[in-house]
Amino acid sequence: MVFLRKLSTAFLFFILFSQAGITQTQEALISAFSKSYKAEADGDYAKATEVIKRVFNKDSYEINLRLGWLNYKAGLFEEAEGYYRRAIQIMPYGIEARFGIVFPLTTMGKTDQVILVYEELLKIDPQNSLANFRLGLVYYGQGNYAQSEKYFTKVVNLYPFDYDGLQMLAWTKLKAGKTQDAKAVFNKALLYKPGDPSCLEGLSLIK
Repeated sequence: MVFLRKLSTAFLFFILFSQAGITQTQEALISAFSKSYKAEADGDYAKATEVIKRVFNKDSYEINLRLGWLNYKAGLFEEAEGYYRRAIQIMPYGIEARFGIVFPLTTMGKTDQVILVYEELLKIDPQNSLANFRLGLVYYGQGNYAQSEKYFTKVVNLYPFDYDGLQMLAWTKLKAGKTQDAKAVFNKALLYKPGDPSCLEGLSLIK
């Protein structure tokens, strides 16, 4: 019984010590993130990054996500990509890190990888209107109107009275030579934003 009492006491001390350690770690993380947000607001991305690195944990999704964003803002695009990729590995079914990594990839001109990121994101969340819209924009910029129309159509099916979706779908149809379809969609967009210059320009091109 004496042995069991000693064992119980030792176990209690272990639990209390562990909880104290966890509390201290959590407080350090909260303090670091708080200081980082303030430094970012001041435009000091080096300091904002430095305070997070002091509590760095390679297995922390939040830390890798934060460092991905800060490195992107600091113009360190390859470093940003690395942190975002680590965040994606940690939380493979999350979508926010995938949206994040698009920023440095786009800036570095890695369009093929941007497309891959959006395609992977849409496998996780097929109905994500922002991903569908942005992927439509990528293909539109490449002149691939068949693919662009596919994604803008998805956006309009999800949000039938969304101006951005309607406007881009109309322009895509016009570029693809589907003039009557484009005219109908331009006119729908004008119901949302009467007198819109972009839609009126599109309609002026239809004979």
